Amino acid sequence: MKIAIKSTMALMALMALVFTSSFVNAQSMSKKFKTIKVEIEINAPAERVWEAMVEDYGEISNFSPYIYTSDYINGSVKGVEGATRKCSFNEKGSRWTHERIAEIDKENMTMRNIVIDAQKFPLNMDNSQAYYTVRDNGDGTSTAGYEFQYRTKPAFMGGFVKGQFKKQLGGTLVGLKHYIETGEIVRGGNGKYDEIKDKYPKATVIKTK
Repeated sequence: MKIAIKSTMALMALMALVFTSSFVNAQSMSKKFKTIKVEIEINAPAERVWEAMVEDYGEISNFSPYIYTSDYINGSVKGVEGATRKCSFNEKGSRWTHERIAEIDKENMTMRNIVIDAQKFPLNMDNSQAYYTVRDNGDGTSTAGYEFQYRTKPAFMGGFVKGQFKKQLGGTLVGLKHYIETGEIVRGGNGKYDEIKDKYPKATVIKTK
């Protein structure tokens, strides 16, 4: 009887762990959300772009002109499913997000990223997520993309912030292109983005709705 009870309890604990892990990585996306998708061509192999965007997940401040610092948190050390990071969007560090890799499809070079906590961001986190994509163009170049699906809190702000989100996604891709092609870091506060942004084509807006 004791063995049976212990086995049942162990099974229940395992089921709870699986359920909790699935819940943590899932966004309901049950409410209406807006979508922005942008892409840019990078003169580098797809594997190098994937490395910068996903495998070096905690180092997004190497190429985003809107992020002042970024670091792995909660024991994460590399960009794998479940890894978490903190991104600070101002010099004081008072505007930030905690983010997690919810899913990775390495074969198709697609990653789903979610915000799990935030300060001074008007996001409905249960109805917001982003897809990072890399496409091999077959000629030594690749195409990097972001698709951001979001709902604001309060909801009426969605239209007001859409232009800003589009600008930030596009600017981050330009920063990524410069970082990969030259090795120079583009981060919030270092002035590099203003210096280089006009040297590159703007990211292509694929979809907004």
